Amino acid sequence: MQQLEFEQPLYELEDNIRELDAVADKTAEQHERLRALKKELLDKTRDLYSDLDPWDTVRVARLQDRPKFTDYVDTVFEEFVELHGDRFFGDDRALRTGFAKLDEHKVMVVGHHKGKTFKERTECYFGCAHPEGYRKAMRKMKMAAKYGMPIICFIDTPGAYPGIGAEERGQAQVIAESMLEMSRLPTPIICVVIGEGGSGGALGIGVGDRVAMLQHAYYSVISPEGCAGILWKSHDFAENAARALRLTSKHLSELGVIDDVIEEPVGGAHRDHYQMAARLKMYLGRTLRELVDIPTDELVAQRYEKFRNMGQYLEGDQA
Repeated sequence: MQQLEFEQPLYELEDNIRELDAVADKTAEQHERLRALKKELLDKTRDLYSDLDPWDTVRVARLQDRPKFTDYVDTVFEEFVELHGDRFFGDDRALRTGFAKLDEHKVMVVGHHKGKTFKERTECYFGCAHPEGYRKAMRKMKMAAKYGMPIICFIDTPGAYPGIGAEERGQAQVIAESMLEMSRLPTPIICVVIGEGGSGGALGIGVGDRVAMLQHAYYSVISPEGCAGILWKSHDFAENAARALRLTSKHLSELGVIDDVIEEPVGGAHRDHYQMAARLKMYLGRTLRELVDIPTDELVAQRYEKFRNMGQYLEGDQA
């Protein structure tokens, strides 16, 4: 597991627990000491993660050990069948799509994938999708709407791929088109930020009837490093930028940018993949049952109004 500086007290306790746990014939005193250490670890982990600094939240969201798109596909859904290609240029591996089943519902799953091994991460461009990825996602979402299938989007990207080739193939335009199409698709759409929610790359599949975040994910118009580079001309101020951007699930919930926060296991999703998957599945199932009962016209109208109403609290500041 990757180690973060602010978690150092936890690693020391874990080492002590492992050493004591390895003792074959423990005395009563050692058993009691082991129970006390485990309780101390749980209490410290809970306290540490109950109020993370925004910059620490960003670092947790970026952990390689956090569950990825394919992890949730394997644990939350059944009968996943991946769909490839945009019928225009190629098959982007950073943005995956496919049919799946969630309980009794047949759904279309769309999500960013960062990769697990170094080889896979380079093939996925570390979750930075190209235009062909968003075109693929649009085609599959339109097909889902045609057959009345709900859409579930998993967002986990530092941003859309910024290379020259991506710009030449219409990166900005295709993201805008994707947001437009999602705003009017006549089918339920649930979007969940599972790790990083960076800029337009996240918004390209982020227009939904319900937009949720995992507790220790982040969602922002720009990365803290990018913001620091613009405002302070140095990435050294990324920590200050993270605080200023108000990018945590708590901040965004208060601002009305997201609808729900999905609580992570104690110590973050990276410490218990299966419990996180169970909580996510419970949320998706409950939300899907609510949305499928809403008439299509009303659903689309509510989605439009939801995004149009964001930012109205600023109207009084115009003068």
